[in-house]
Amino acid sequence: MSVHIYTQKEQGQYWLERYRGQLPVFACVLGFTETGLIPGISAAGATPVDRQYTAIADAEFLYNGPQVAPRYPLPPLEKGASPVLISRAILEAQRIPLYLFNAGLVHAPAVPAIDLGGSPAKCLSQGRALERATVEHLLQAGLYWGSRLAIQAAGSYLILGECVVGGTTTALAILTGLGIAAAGKVNSSHPICNHQQKWKLVEAGLRQSGLRISPTSYPIAVSPLELVAAVGDPMQIVVAGMAIAASRSVGVLLAGGTQMLAVYALLRAITQNDNLPWKPEQIVVGTTRWVAEDLTGDTIGLATSIGSVPLIATQLSFATSRFHQLQAYEQGFVKEGVGAGGCAIAAHLYQNWGQREMLEAIEQLAERYQQINRFIEPLKE
Repeated sequence: MSVHIYTQKEQGQYWLERYRGQLPVFACVLGFTETGLIPGISAAGATPVDRQYTAIADAEFLYNGPQVAPRYPLPPLEKGASPVLISRAILEAQRIPLYLFNAGLVHAPAVPAIDLGGSPAKCLSQGRALERATVEHLLQAGLYWGSRLAIQAAGSYLILGECVVGGTTTALAILTGLGIAAAGKVNSSHPICNHQQKWKLVEAGLRQSGLRISPTSYPIAVSPLELVAAVGDPMQIVVAGMAIAASRSVGVLLAGGTQMLAVYALLRAITQNDNLPWKPEQIVVGTTRWVAEDLTGDTIGLATSIGSVPLIATQLSFATSRFHQLQAYEQGFVKEGVGAGGCAIAAHLYQNWGQREMLEAIEQLAERYQQINRFIEPLKE
């Protein structure tokens, strides 16, 4: 089986059958939070300096593939290879249309990206991550582009991916602020999730924001936009808006794990708070089995706590890969990012790719990357 449904199985199966054989549109929303610069918070870049450039390096590779002299080379990771290899291999082979969005970055991407006029988020521990006006602006931008992208994906579905270093920690903050017991359940790019470090930051942020009302209770009725302004990141509100608007006419695959479960909980809160129309049955969260079955988190339990959202995952395996950087995924490194799981699900739905076809395409791309960049940061067999 190339795709497994972990929660809301009937709804998930209906969604998969409805969009089988359809060519999707992929939109990747890039953002930044200073939370990602905290030592040890993320493995998506070996050092805090590297992590400043992860999103724009991934965007450049996603758009161009391997280049002799990329403006921003893929940063070295603690172990493993960027998940952008998975996404790029599938987009390239199946000719899936790509749109890049800058929701709030420190540095502008070196490839064409739609600038949404956002800003990078401050560290969530400050409780003042984004200006409220910026959050409101980004929600409107997300709603606008969700409608536009739905026209491009007419009759099919929209894959919404992300690249935000430190984003699983802001996801924990959003989920907690919405009253969902997410502590100890989120994932990370580390092989063993750094739950305690994440939770200390979230506690500090909610305390500083003034949104916390007691040591054990969080205000579920707080405005979702206030919550994002306090402890969120710019990607979350953009993707929430995109998914709300797009769901009215096409399918939506929220491509990611913890971060997209948080986006789903957020967009549901926004629709309730602002009385916005949407179609819940059109939305699923799609990730990798490395996330869904991560024993150091509880992705399935988290999805169940949120309720009503199908969690589906590609069963792609790198156990037999000839690249040790890909085999590292089987040891719990990296796991997901840049819409990798969603793209793998799309590859199965559109051209019925299974394990063999996906691994072959990803390894061919990895080999090209190795040959072109052997003097920069080679992949070694």
